[in-house]
Amino acid sequence: MVLLRRLIGDALRARRQGQHRTLREVSSAANVSLGYLSEIERGHKEPSSELLAAICDALGARLSELLREVSDTVALAEQMPGVLVPVQDEPTGQQPAPVPAASHGKTAGRSVRQVSSDGTVSVQVRQESPLKATLHTRVRKTDRDVVCAA
Repeated sequence: MVLLRRLIGDALRARRQGQHRTLREVSSAANVSLGYLSEIERGHKEPSSELLAAICDALGARLSELLREVSDTVALAEQMPGVLVPVQDEPTGQQPAPVPAASHGKTAGRSVRQVSSDGTVSVQVRQESPLKATLHTRVRKTDRDVVCAA
């Protein structure tokens, strides 16, 4: 299941980090407490439309751009078969069969699957629990990566 608040938080964080700005700078410009902005970026809090507009304004972004980005990520997740299907953990005492790291791996109790990669775009799914999946898309642009996570 993709949580909208996580997608919004990831999109805000990607924009802020892309501008090389700190949480303190953006929280001050948006008139939001640093802790609350951090909670929003981590997907723990869901901002009101007014607060989201203030954060977007502080980032110099249009609210419609941010929401379009989030919408595109949700649409991508919905189109990929098996992306949002819960992954069952291995029973205790049994070791999973070795799988190439580029296609699937276990990290700190989470299952990570490489769903697609064509050299310029790669998509990974991180299953943190049966109801919590994160979709990471990475687009290669010249020598910098742009990361959008869901």
